[in-house]
Amino acid sequence: MWCKIIKLLLLLGISGLSWCAVQRPDYDDTATPEFLNPSWMASIPDERPLSELTMPGTHNTMALYGGVYAECQTWSLSSQLRAGIRFLDVRVRHVKGNLTIHHGVAYQHTHFGHVLEGVQDFLASYPSETVLMRVKEELSETDNIYGAVVEHVRRYARWEMLWHSRLVPTMGQARGKLIILQDFLGPDLGMRYDSLDIADDWKVPTLLHVEEKWQSVYEHLEMAPVGNKDQIFLTYSSGTGIFAVPRAVAQRVNPQLYDYLRAKTDLNQRFGIICMDFPAAPLVQTIIDFQLKAGMENASLMQPALQF
Repeated sequence: MWCKIIKLLLLLGISGLSWCAVQRPDYDDTATPEFLNPSWMASIPDERPLSELTMPGTHNTMALYGGVYAECQTWSLSSQLRAGIRFLDVRVRHVKGNLTIHHGVAYQHTHFGHVLEGVQDFLASYPSETVLMRVKEELSETDNIYGAVVEHVRRYARWEMLWHSRLVPTMGQARGKLIILQDFLGPDLGMRYDSLDIADDWKVPTLLHVEEKWQSVYEHLEMAPVGNKDQIFLTYSSGTGIFAVPRAVAQRVNPQLYDYLRAKTDLNQRFGIICMDFPAAPLVQTIIDFQLKAGMENASLMQPALQF
């Protein structure tokens, strides 16, 4: 009987996970990246629009707690940024002006102010970089987080750190800036999230549906090099469902993503933002390397991994 149950759970993606931390070239659920690349944008020409870049991002960036259904990352915010991640997906619960970080009902033991402080500290240390941050209301349904977001920026960061336009900046304009991708109502605070060309087919009911998920990722990545060069493309490789937890999906999609990108390394193409669960440093580096091949010097920017 137990054998049948275990086989069923393996198929559905609940027990089909290693109980020990894994660090592969395509998937990493350890606490520390294999290596860091904190200033890779320094080699990008100032005149290049961000819409022509290829950059790594994380889905539900702060979702480090809450069990297998809620956890999407294991690296801290600082580790993600220093590993080379440049797109953050931040979900806030709004209660009386407070913005706590949640993934669904799972509280992530931090708040939006801490995220802003972390980004500001990183950009102060690496002013050649920029960070794009999707901000979305989660769990609460006030549809009125604009004032709270502004208050948190003024209290925990510097107003001038923000990119105050819905237009896509050049690399030179974006250096040292946080670009809020505004996924909430209100006056312009930054760029509008829905101005991006987005593929986010996150529903993966069981592991039997992983290939459908990968097909969605593949098709959008194939569109990015030939799509509107003035528009940022955003592809989520992440997915989850009742019988396919984020770790199980990432363990199966990330290798396909890694192999796909490595097969493209001789081509001078942009893929936009590739947003992942549990990325590994070599996968992040593979994504970064696409713009470093475009007539620029591939400066040796990698540093040994540090404990945070």
